Amino acid sequence: MDFKEEFFDYGECTINGSERLDQLNSYEEWLSAVTNNAHEETKDPYWVVCDTFFAIDAFDHIVGIIDFRHTLNDFLKDLGNCGYSVRPTKRNKGYASEMLKQLVEYAKDLGFHKLDVSVERNNQPSIRTIVKNGGVYERSFLFENEQADIYRLEF
Repeated sequence: MDFKEEFFDYGECTINGSERLDQLNSYEEWLSAVTNNAHEETKDPYWVVCDTFFAIDAFDHIVGIIDFRHTLNDFLKDLGNCGYSVRPTKRNKGYASEMLKQLVEYAKDLGFHKLDVSVERNNQPSIRTIVKNGGVYERSFLFENEQADIYRLEF
């Protein structure tokens, strides 16, 4: 919950890739939802099968979160196969790039050959992270009245 609170302390109310950690009241409630969403039989009917991972530093502190969405429904078609966030005090240290790199390896191990990742156009650090990991611009769309782009990572 300390991870979540840091985003709020920095005025950020959305934690991308967190499967609604930013919206749920307790870790236990969140863990139950994430566990259920990891399996087709128990996932939320409005969601997709999804794996969620914390990124941990050398001191066992949570520095980031990333999720992998196995399929895309109508809502997710513009949001892509993964979302990720790094806690505000740990940004610009390479964590996001390493998280995305490891997620690509995970997807490969599951038999996937590509990932679509969305990013708000003004989020230059995330765009650099995606491009560094092989992302290529695919298309643009509007999300909550802001311009956003989809990048594709093929492997």
